[in-house]
Amino acid sequence: MTPNTISSPSVVGTLPFDLDALNQQFETAHPAEILTWCVENIPTGLVQASAFNVDDMVITDILYRQLHPATPVPVIFLDTLYHFPQTLELVAKTQATYHHLNLQVYKIPQINSREAFTAQYGEALWDTDIAQFHRLTKIEPLQRGLSELGALAWITGRRRDQANTRADMPIFELDGNQRLKVNPIATWTRKETWAYVMEQGVIYNPLHDQGYPSIGDEPITTPIAAGEDERAGRWRGTGKTECGIHI
Repeated sequence: MTPNTISSPSVVGTLPFDLDALNQQFETAHPAEILTWCVENIPTGLVQASAFNVDDMVITDILYRQLHPATPVPVIFLDTLYHFPQTLELVAKTQATYHHLNLQVYKIPQINSREAFTAQYGEALWDTDIAQFHRLTKIEPLQRGLSELGALAWITGRRRDQANTRADMPIFELDGNQRLKVNPIATWTRKETWAYVMEQGVIYNPLHDQGYPSIGDEPITTPIAAGEDERAGRWRGTGKTECGIHI
């Protein structure tokens, strides 16, 4: 099996998928076409990972308002305990808007508050050991969630124009555990995402209107200035560009 080929009977029957061919086929496709292919070819074992940023909301809207797959696609949300209140309010609003939303929340086991986290791991772990902070709050919970949900493929809200590190991102790829990883809005621009949101009336985090194009944990997310990279407000001053779940 080559790095660009998947051959798993539970995903594609007896025929292998050639990721190069898939990427070529869907390079100019609308995200809805890509997601349609996903729900038709992976009727079970398909999961969306969502931080409830605007791009994630577009994907959830397509899945739950347009496609209505027979098996609702689980949406994994990582409760780091350090989200903005507005993010948590959006999660609740999304549940109310999409009535059959299969929301799956994962977090650090047996830690239920910021106070408990501090008592266990020390004050402001994101300042003293950002890699450990993300391992605890994001990387391990996500991998546990994908495993427990039996994920064969998972969907992200990443776009190529979000950062230089994502400029060459394919639509279909394999993650480090050989799961299929789908980036259905990879080819879209920020403008196209917002056009969809406005046209379809998709709910979104109000922080996006306050200078936060990319929203992460409250202590380590800042607004950006005009002309800055879309993700410049994440881990400002650290040189960090990813939390680790996409590496």
